[in-house]
Amino acid sequence: MKKHYHLLLCLLALLPALGAICQTNYPSPAEGDYLTRNFGFESGEKLDTLRQHYYTLGTPQKDKNGQVTNAVLILHGTLSAGNGFLSRSFAGQLFGPGQLLDASKYFIILTDGIGHGKSSRPSDGLRMQFPKYTYNDMVKAQHLLLTEKLGVNHLRLILGTSMGAMHAWVWGYTYPDFVDALMPLACTPVEIAGRNRMMRKMAIDLIEMDPAWDGGNYTNEPVMGLAGASSSFFFMNSSPHHLQESAPTREKADAMAANVRNGNVRSLDANNVIYALDASRFYNPSPYLGKIKATVFAVNSADDEINPPELGIMEREIKKVAKGRYILLPTTPQTHGHGTNSLPAVWHAYLAELLKQSEK
Repeated sequence: MKKHYHLLLCLLALLPALGAICQTNYPSPAEGDYLTRNFGFESGEKLDTLRQHYYTLGTPQKDKNGQVTNAVLILHGTLSAGNGFLSRSFAGQLFGPGQLLDASKYFIILTDGIGHGKSSRPSDGLRMQFPKYTYNDMVKAQHLLLTEKLGVNHLRLILGTSMGAMHAWVWGYTYPDFVDALMPLACTPVEIAGRNRMMRKMAIDLIEMDPAWDGGNYTNEPVMGLAGASSSFFFMNSSPHHLQESAPTREKADAMAANVRNGNVRSLDANNVIYALDASRFYNPSPYLGKIKATVFAVNSADDEINPPELGIMEREIKKVAKGRYILLPTTPQTHGHGTNSLPAVWHAYLAELLKQSEK
């Protein structure tokens, strides 16, 4: 497992199976890079060469008009990457023979978003001179990867978790004729504000206040800043119920806290974290939801601290989507807070219904 997934594994320490690579019941993925020259960003900045890393499973199929009919794009969350989905609890539930996204029937695409995984990142050398990318830039790059590199001119489904779920909303109104179905898991289609934005801003500030950060020009990672920042998103991402089960004594709680902190400090790059957390700053699908033509099943869980249901946002916003449905998963022993987004065992029945309902 590459270092980019250590944060996710720490956040979901209660889900040790999530990071276990399983290649027993679905094809081994192909892996590649796509280079885009002079990529222009929303900020007006340009990157001489943008590298996008990706994984694919299966083979694209086309109808008599040359339109790809079986492509599925799966988009990861903040500070994760595409191969985070190659786990027993995700791929093992979806990509195998007879499963909902059987890789012998579907062409499955897993991308590393800009700033993540093996795609171009601040830590590659530019540091804080790296273009200030946004979610719009990330979706634009994904579209180029699909159309210019992979030859995909239509998507059967976009499934996204957390940040990837927000990208799914952007896809829906930016390219409304490109996709049949959207399943955003664990997000809301409104501006990042309130506690969510405060958490991001405070985490960024904690890194930048650490003298060791040195304006992004550090030799060694700013340990205090990273430790403080990671504690913020650990608590927002985790589930109180399962943390209590996993750490029922003071000694176990202290040991888990130390493991989470040490794992994050070892695995994260401070500048990458700043960029990833701030990339959501212009995100706000709300005014454009009426443009979405795809069938949309928006799925959140009741124990998600990042998207708390008591705000009533989804009930209001889903009414703007012509073929939209909001699903709130009740808190159960199987849900894991925000991390429920990566557990198909909890929500796969809704995916089956979405695929059936969006058939053409």
